[in-house]
Amino acid sequence: MQNLLPRFLPAFQAEKPHREKIKISSLDRSLGTLLGSEVTQRFHGQLNDDTYVIECNGGAGQSLGAFLPKGMTIDIQGDANDYFGKGLSGGKLIIKPSAQASFIAQDNVIIGNVALYGATSGEAYICGRAGERFAVRNSGAIAVVEGCGDHGLEYMTGGKVVVLGKTGKNFAAGMSGGIAYVLDQDHDLYLRLNKELVTMQEVTEHIDIEDLKSLLNKHYQATHSSLAYDILEYLETWLPHFKKIVPVHYAKMTKSIHSYEKQGYTYDEAALMAFQEVHQ
Repeated sequence: MQNLLPRFLPAFQAEKPHREKIKISSLDRSLGTLLGSEVTQRFHGQLNDDTYVIECNGGAGQSLGAFLPKGMTIDIQGDANDYFGKGLSGGKLIIKPSAQASFIAQDNVIIGNVALYGATSGEAYICGRAGERFAVRNSGAIAVVEGCGDHGLEYMTGGKVVVLGKTGKNFAAGMSGGIAYVLDQDHDLYLRLNKELVTMQEVTEHIDIEDLKSLLNKHYQATHSSLAYDILEYLETWLPHFKKIVPVHYAKMTKSIHSYEKQGYTYDEAALMAFQEVHQ
């Protein structure tokens, strides 16, 4: 396991940004977690995004970027094993195939199972497909991925996820919060969607279109995804193939909060009033 702390200590003492390039292998597990713990203790979540950047080349072991805090970015050329970004806590994760790769990114798995499990905040941009149980129990992180396996977004309670490709079965099971935008080119997502708590809508509202466009732009800037580029270039053509997945009660709460905010209430006041309204 690589201990990155000695490389970053001078930057901590000088209080300045720092960037490191390293080679990784599957023996490097929980890469960045010890360093992230030190960053949290020293800076208490006050760093700007991308203050400390680790550029990795190779295939990562399990739990890369687990509990990564705000201000830290891990940018990988290669692939990663299970539990990628477990408990992500404000940091940023970027993964894309090697520049020498000859395969099509969106047709291939680039990270393993149970990625972003229990993530609370932060961002993840994944140029390729994820395994099973992607973003399970995500409560606040933003992620873009180009496909995922079974049980994606299970028990998700917050955050936003864009899936630019096929999902596996039982998608959004137990999802009680957050929003997902899913590219449904074959218009068969309904066959794999767990409809117990969520509703599926067309992406037609201006606010949703702008939201999706912003996330696609961030994904392209981070990974240079050819798929994201194509969608942004011909957005009007691609939009009819997107579906918005949102929990029924979450949608009601969000709409009610926005209504109260327009009347001049603060977000906290609006959230409390919306909660009372929905539960009545």
